[in-house]
Amino acid sequence: MRCVLPHGIIASTVTPTNRQGELALNQFVPQVEWLLHEGVDGLSPLGSSGEFAAFDVAERKQILESLVKVVNGRTHIMAGVHHYSTARTIELARHAQAVGADSLLITPPYYMVPTLPQVMDHYRAIAARVSVPIVLYHTTVNTAVDLGTRELVQLFEEKAISGVKMSNAQPDRIASLLQATHGQMTVYVGLDLVAFEGLCHGAQGWISGIPSFAPRAARRLYDAIRRDDLDSARAHWNDLAALAHFEFQQFLSDGNGYGPQWFSVMKAALNMLGVPVGDPILPIQPLSTEDQKMLRSLLIKIGCDAL
Repeated sequence: MRCVLPHGIIASTVTPTNRQGELALNQFVPQVEWLLHEGVDGLSPLGSSGEFAAFDVAERKQILESLVKVVNGRTHIMAGVHHYSTARTIELARHAQAVGADSLLITPPYYMVPTLPQVMDHYRAIAARVSVPIVLYHTTVNTAVDLGTRELVQLFEEKAISGVKMSNAQPDRIASLLQATHGQMTVYVGLDLVAFEGLCHGAQGWISGIPSFAPRAARRLYDAIRRDDLDSARAHWNDLAALAHFEFQQFLSDGNGYGPQWFSVMKAALNMLGVPVGDPILPIQPLSTEDQKMLRSLLIKIGCDAL
């Protein structure tokens, strides 16, 4: 079923935990209320930043049900329903649809690296069992699966997917998808490092870290690009680029696997902004004192009131 997907700034919500690393789902209330007040165009729970891989199927269902209850129909919910198993993915997808998710975000099957035809059949099987739109979460670094433009367009034309969240550092792939589908596919830039380029290529939305903890700053960049004000957009991006590089330092050549982890940055930022979400789940560790100081200064630079 081809339904309307949201455009604009979509927050990838983090999953709140307490000091013991246990779920603290009551803390979805301040996070959701803050994000709605900041003007996001939708929420995407249980993505990579939601630490979905740390939870079993029952916990993922519980997390989504809690968020849906708090949102209460006030914004679009794009629920992450990722699993290596096609059967488990369908189970999660049908549950998400049943409890009120408006669309689904789904990575390719990860770790075992199925062939591209097998990955495409995975999405076809899911689409046959749900009626809400599916956004394919294209994150090669986390899945080792790299569907090309041809395969993605084929799935779109078959109505197995309605959009793509492109989380690779190759923004030209966004342009290729939009050109191949005459702008009909909804494509999101899914990596803060290339947000400026991806939005300039025509991405209709932005789902990543910065929209989740600095949505007003993300909105300024998005709006400037949408109105073709590139001078303002460049100025906004100059402020955001240092934050994006700090957030994803471990993936950059100067990081070489070291530096802060991106959802450690996201959780630390929200905590600094007065939105209690706890720490990441081990093995991912909280930011060091030095990194917290750097993050605080970067947040202040873009106009956030960091505590």
